[in-house]
Amino acid sequence: MTTTRLESGSAAPDFTLLDQDGRSVSLADFRGKKVVLYFYPAAMTPGCTTQACDFRDSIASLKGAGYEVVGISRDEPAKLKKFAERDGLAFPLLSDPDTAVHLAYGVWGDKMNYGKVIQGVIRSTFVIDEAGAITLAKYNVKATGHVARLRRELGID
Repeated sequence: MTTTRLESGSAAPDFTLLDQDGRSVSLADFRGKKVVLYFYPAAMTPGCTTQACDFRDSIASLKGAGYEVVGISRDEPAKLKKFAERDGLAFPLLSDPDTAVHLAYGVWGDKMNYGKVIQGVIRSTFVIDEAGAITLAKYNVKATGHVARLRRELGID
């Protein structure tokens, strides 16, 4: 089963999820700001750590260009808190344990894993404008080098 993918120009599906501190965070909280929303398979795994640390290391330039960064995984808030503390991640990490938001964004479905088709998280990133519209939708991104490519596409030094 693969869900419908979103495209540039689509309205970003709204959501309210708990962050690493147990606070409710909604996409609507970011209206008036640009958002880089990324979905990753699991906190504290090698690829997801690489990607999160790349966002961490780019946060000043992303924020300087007006972007907020938000990560979403199926992990519980307690695990997300450990991940954020261990790696110094100073942006919201949101918990979507029932995959409802993953499904809304089309990032849960069939994917290849070591030659087998499995159901899982399709590592993806969305750029959302101030009005809540998707301006960029990237599916099946690689953990390594993705943030640098995204910055280039957004024209951020």
